[in-house]
Amino acid sequence: MQFRSIIRIVGLLLALFSVTMLAPALVAFIYRDGAGFPFVVTFFLLFTGGASLWLPNRHHRRELKARDGFLIVVLFWTVIGSAGALPFILSKTPDLSITDSFFESFSALTTTGATVIVGLDDLPKAVLFYRQLLQWFGGMGIIVLAVAILPVLGIGGMQLYRAEIPGPVKDSKMTPRIAETAKALWYIYLALTISCAAAFWLAGMSVFDAIAHSFSTVAIGGFSTHDASMGYFNSPTINMITVVFLLISACNFSLHFAAFANGGIHLRTYWRDPEFRAFFGAQFILFAICFAMLLQHHSYDSYNDAFDQALFQTVSISTTAGFTTTGFSDWPLFLPVLLLFSSFVGGCAGSTGGGMKVIRMLLLFLQGVRELKRLIHPRAIYTIKVGNKALPQRVVDAVWGFFSAYALVFVVCMLALIATGIDELTAFSAVAATLNNLGPGLGEVAVHFGDINSSAKWVLIISMLFGRLEVFTLLVLFTPTFWRN
Repeated sequence: MQFRSIIRIVGLLLALFSVTMLAPALVAFIYRDGAGFPFVVTFFLLFTGGASLWLPNRHHRRELKARDGFLIVVLFWTVIGSAGALPFILSKTPDLSITDSFFESFSALTTTGATVIVGLDDLPKAVLFYRQLLQWFGGMGIIVLAVAILPVLGIGGMQLYRAEIPGPVKDSKMTPRIAETAKALWYIYLALTISCAAAFWLAGMSVFDAIAHSFSTVAIGGFSTHDASMGYFNSPTINMITVVFLLISACNFSLHFAAFANGGIHLRTYWRDPEFRAFFGAQFILFAICFAMLLQHHSYDSYNDAFDQALFQTVSISTTAGFTTTGFSDWPLFLPVLLLFSSFVGGCAGSTGGGMKVIRMLLLFLQGVRELKRLIHPRAIYTIKVGNKALPQRVVDAVWGFFSAYALVFVVCMLALIATGIDELTAFSAVAATLNNLGPGLGEVAVHFGDINSSAKWVLIISMLFGRLEVFTLLVLFTPTFWRN
């Protein structure tokens, strides 16, 4: 284990993260809301801390192995999540406890979107912008950004990329060089953000709200600058724009790169991808069920309202964004539970969405079909194919292992929540909302997480990390094999 090289890289990444504090400080200066001081103090503290880690180890440049990459990613998300809590701790508005500050920071960076803050409409613009900015950086992953712009990471880039990028197949690169791959991802991410902000502004949002909500939409985070979330704007046009960009952001970014590569537009690239087809097929089925149920129960006065709400909530919850336009927990109970379960699937691999990813669920389905065939023809040999390409058995085994670990983490976290005194419905939905990086839940956490006890919040912080790092990246650190030479 190259510990000094790891400390050097973590120091560099911490110093890089400190620069993000200047953006909300600038917002505070523009709007003169008096909330810039905590961000300036945090900038100096984090920059000094990062430099103190980097300077003594600046000459230790060793080739990183896979396990070094896993440790760097886990350390970074833990350190940055903790560092991100400093402005909340130092700010007088909102007046958060240390536990709530850590919860809000980790929720933002992991793009969970679960909040403990009430009264968003009255908060300083700088604090609101900071929450959105954390989500935006967390969406694509600051590690991927660092690989793109810090050549000092050098040879270890692939290890960091493999540990950070979600999905079952970790070794696929869009370009020959890993730094170029990371840059391509961020160019796509930035282009989507600018397009989304422009669309929101043209639809009637203020410049501040348009930029802020584009951050959380493309990151599939779900934070808003208003307590009523997207319902504040009461605009079917804004709802539709949100749906479109959530769907785009929930697709594999490699598909976006392939579709617009070489200066052309190749839309067939999307339809040829089995995961893309499965994703949109599931979205259509979910929407049809929600729309039919809302009409049957006369939940809304018109077909247009029912259509708008069903489409928005279906896409928002199933892609793990967590934006709301209405209290979907007040719908017929079948629908909130159905949508909560849909968040376990989440977005596509290589997207900013949470959950277990569509490709994994597709592979589990194909494996189940294969086992049924084997019951009828025990001696036959069946291969699992995705897009006419046979997958190695190792990938299928890895998916089963991931599913088992995901279920185990879910059960342990839920039992831990119940042990803190949380009721069963709230515990189930809270773990589902945090492990899937969704945000809103049911019961006591249907609107916000501010009323649950501090012990439960720390359990949910761990759940967020497991969800953002896709379980194995964090779980592997607890195995004796990982620490052996």
